[in-house]
Amino acid sequence: MDTKELLKKVRKIEIKTRRLSDHVFGGEYHSTFKGRGMTFSEVRQYQFGDDVRNIDWNVTARYHEPFIKVFEEERELTMMLMADISGSEFFGTDTQFKSEIVTEIAATLAFSAMQNNDKIGLILFSDEIELFIPPKKGKSHVLRIIRELLEHKPQSKKTDIAQALKYLTNVMKKKAIVFVLSDFITDDYKDTLKIISRKHDVTGIRIYDKHEETIPNLGMVQMQDEETGELLLVNTASKGVRNEYYAYYRERVDYFEDAFLKSGAGALSCRVDESYVKKLLGYFKRR
Repeated sequence: MDTKELLKKVRKIEIKTRRLSDHVFGGEYHSTFKGRGMTFSEVRQYQFGDDVRNIDWNVTARYHEPFIKVFEEERELTMMLMADISGSEFFGTDTQFKSEIVTEIAATLAFSAMQNNDKIGLILFSDEIELFIPPKKGKSHVLRIIRELLEHKPQSKKTDIAQALKYLTNVMKKKAIVFVLSDFITDDYKDTLKIISRKHDVTGIRIYDKHEETIPNLGMVQMQDEETGELLLVNTASKGVRNEYYAYYRERVDYFEDAFLKSGAGALSCRVDESYVKKLLGYFKRR
């Protein structure tokens, strides 16, 4: 992808996702993810209905009339976006690859965080850490994150979510809002997730394609595993083969849902041909 084409894509995603974050997610994000507490803002004269517990008795005594302390929510938070860029993310049979939806959702969340003056960081992972961008504020930083999501070429096609979560704990010492975007066609991350969720506010967003759920009856078909590169000759006419695949797929989905539920983390699933806007809004409102 040349620079001109990349900038055009970045701009297109910015326009779409910025509009969503401005008009749809801004308020929801703010109300869903609270700041670290309340911080003193100012002292003003007491008004009818004010909480008498907030009266500043020193100032009241000085001016011989009641004054109260005003507090504001200490908003500054840190959001970490963790995006799976392994081989299986470059699968799509309808309008978009899973990786494209990952980029759009990540951009929407990043702009929502930017609106609230929060820091945003990025971890791109496969079965290794491909890229780490430390959390920072500002539009130019968000645009850099979008560029990396669009342009980064994975060094590996495999997936290791547990390793990515362990890396997060090493680089993020303070509590963060963490979104893990992946198809979660893997396992062995349950124990690590449980530990991470004690410290961080974690949400798993599973991106999937409806055609991954089952194998159609197409006779003998050569298939390639996107993560291992292995070529297989599969008899899709066999009901046993189709049932075995479906069982494997459901096992991974059940593992995802169970792992996030039991760790106390949030979870939602977005199909590439469905509106992720409705899914995210519904999730924010439920929390």
